[in-house]
Amino acid sequence: MVNKTDLVNNIAKKSGLSKKDVEAVLNGFLGEVTDALSTGDKVQLIGFGTFETRKRSGRTGRNPQTGKEITIAESTVPAFKAGAKLKEAVK
Repeated sequence: MVNKTDLVNNIAKKSGLSKKDVEAVLNGFLGEVTDALSTGDKVQLIGFGTFETRKRSGRTGRNPQTGKEITIAESTVPAFKAGAKLKEAVK
């Protein structure tokens, strides 16, 4: 598993940029994706994939501790759809 620190370190090594600069760019990217999704926009990176939101319809569920039926409200959730190049690289 690669965490954020590992990602920053790896990008810094490969790019020759400082860890501080890479972290600032990464934080900026994550902030922009978050802002776009929170307003209902998509972020599309050709070849890599698309970050978007999807609606989950409301449904009836069951509380596993009590067995009581509950109503689960409709919600909007973030989603990622991999692009062709990413799918090919993972094969």
